[in-house]
Amino acid sequence: MSLYISPSVLAADFANLERDVKMLNNSKADWLHIDIMDGVFVPNISFGFPVMQAINKHANKPLDVHLMIVNPDTYLEECKNAGAEIVTVHYEACTHLHRTIQSIHALGMKAGVALNPHTPVSVLEDIIDDLDLVLIMSVNPGFGGQKFIENAIKKVKATKALADSKNSNVIIEVDGGVNANNAFDLINAGANALVAGSFVFNSENPIETIAELKGKG
Repeated sequence: MSLYISPSVLAADFANLERDVKMLNNSKADWLHIDIMDGVFVPNISFGFPVMQAINKHANKPLDVHLMIVNPDTYLEECKNAGAEIVTVHYEACTHLHRTIQSIHALGMKAGVALNPHTPVSVLEDIIDDLDLVLIMSVNPGFGGQKFIENAIKKVKATKALADSKNSNVIIEVDGGVNANNAFDLINAGANALVAGSFVFNSENPIETIAELKGKG
């Protein structure tokens, strides 16, 4: 399976969002990672659907939407209308996770489940067959620029083992503190999608940095 690179727009320059989205269009990025935070599920607020619609207007790559919010079911239709192709919800935020995944698929989007650093991979055993993507959080969600939690590598291995045991082709994505130093270890463990925010947008040449990550696959 190919390696997907999904730069996190949360780390872009919001005063020059169109410019940064067009830069990503011209890069080897596969998706644009869109973090929606509500200040309740995580201790931060990012941006909402009007900004996502503005991003979608200029993007020519799929929007990989990560909902760090309570009651995500309420906003699935808005995600679709704002251009989402992939929607990932948090295991910890969904009381009826299977129903939420069904709703995402019914709207014609791919469905993912994210796990916080403290949540074991075993909770996915009864749902992994229904998923297109598993997102392993390698930082505590809510803020960009945090330090990578090494235990994420072990969790990626556990996710890959679970997927293989079920003959699942689920995409294993990692988000948080990803850079050129840990990318190879993550890919080696079974990850095939990497989210990178600060590492891309704070670099001198984001297009080259994305190409460097893509080259690790």
